[in-house]
This record gives sequence, C-alpha cells and structure tokens, in this order.
Amino acid sequence: TGITGPVAAIVGLLAYINLVLALFNLIPGLPLDGGNILKSIVWKITDNPYKGIIFASRVGQAFGWMAIASGFLPIFFSAPPNFWNIIIGWFLLQNAGRSAQYGSIQEALAGLTAADAIIPDSPIVPATEELSVREFVNQYVIGKNNDWSRFLVTDEEGQLLGAIAIADVNAIATSQWPQVTIRELVKPVESLTTVRDKTPLLEVAMLLEQKQVGELTVVSESGALVGLIERDSIRRVLEEKTQAKPA
Repeated sequence: TGITGPVAAIVGLLAYINLVLALFNLIPGLPLDGGNILKSIVWKITDNPYKGIIFASRVGQAFGWMAIASGFLPIFFSAPPNFWNIIIGWFLLQNAGRSAQYGSIQEALAGLTAADAIIPDSPIVPATEELSVREFVNQYVIGKNNDWSRFLVTDEEGQLLGAIAIADVNAIATSQWPQVTIRELVKPVESLTTVRDKTPLLEVAMLLEQKQVGELTVVSESGALVGLIERDSIRRVLEEKTQAKPA
C-alpha cells in the first residue's frame, strides 16, 4: 500500500525541496554545480581554464543580482520583501565574486615563476670567512635606505649559508664587532620557507598564505641563492601584468 496521511505529506514536501535544491544547483554560475559545467564548456571552447572560471563566476554574479532584485521586488507591490531570495542572491554574489577574483589572479600568474617576482636588491650578503660584523654593518646597514630585519648570507660561490638577524648583531657590543665574523652569527634558513626559482608563482602565493610568513627564500636547483619573494613583490608583478594587458 502507498504512503498516506501526514507521512505522505512530509515525504512529498521533502521530495519537492530536494527537487528545488537540485534545480537551484544547476544554475550556470559559480560556485554551483551548473557553474562548474559552464566553466568546463568555456574552458573547452577557449582552451583557457582561467577564462572558464572568470566567465562562470560573472554569470554567477549576474544570477546573484537577479535573486537580490527579485527579493526586493515585492516592496513595489506593497508586500514584504522575500528575504530568502535576498540571502541566496547575497550568497551567490559573494562566492562568485571570490571565484572571479581568484580566476583573474590565476590567469595573470599563469606561466610565471618565483624568479619573476624576486625583490629587487634583495638583502644578500656574500660573506667571506673573514667578513666581520663591523664590515657588514658599514657596507650593508649604515647609510642604506632599508628596513630589513635580516640578511641572507652566501658563500663566495653564491650558495646559501643561512641568515643573519639585525637583532643578533645589536646584541653584540660594538667594541666586539671587528672580532666577530658574520658566519659566526649565521642561522639556518628553514626549508619550509625556501622555494626553487622555477616554482610556479601561483604556488608560491599559496605557500605564503598557507604558511602565514612574510617572505620566502628563493634558490636555484644548484642551491645558489636567487633572492627573496614576498606578497608585495607578487602584487607588483600582478599590477605590471594587468597594465601591460591590452584593452
């Protein structure tokens, strides 16, 4: 026998809700499943995955605005607003906007590596065995317009030895600076904050966010120090890429 009575009504309501949710999820705009389908179609047509993300995100934003508008529409007919539509529209608008922004960043960084975003004049000190703290301060600190809290130290062949912190230098009496060598103060650079120069720049940007560090040390395949990279240097590359992009 079929289900009847209140149970049948509940089952019918649940089925209706599931159908509505399924149809809603097929809206062709990110972050919904329909948006992922549209993204794949645009990717296939343009052969560019980032254009697919951006286009599907823009469509998602358009549906978000339409949902918000439909939520406020009843006001013009002396009826209360549809808050459910407004909430859904806001959800679509916010998430689609983030997807579009992320897609734009991905497209801009595509093909770039860590070497493309090295900080100009990175704080690198080629330290000989005899380089004293006094010589280091005179050559790299005094009179220099920088606020580096640490310097990367290499040997004569450019291989990364570690880093020296200005705080460690200040902890030594100035009278001892001529007798103390830089290499005595060098501390290892954590491998977790070191990347290869050929690492995709998008991956570098994600590492900076994941590890919550201000900078990463960039080295070549041979271990030679290339320089430092930070969020601002990646942002600079993005701005240059955007300005160079034809209208």
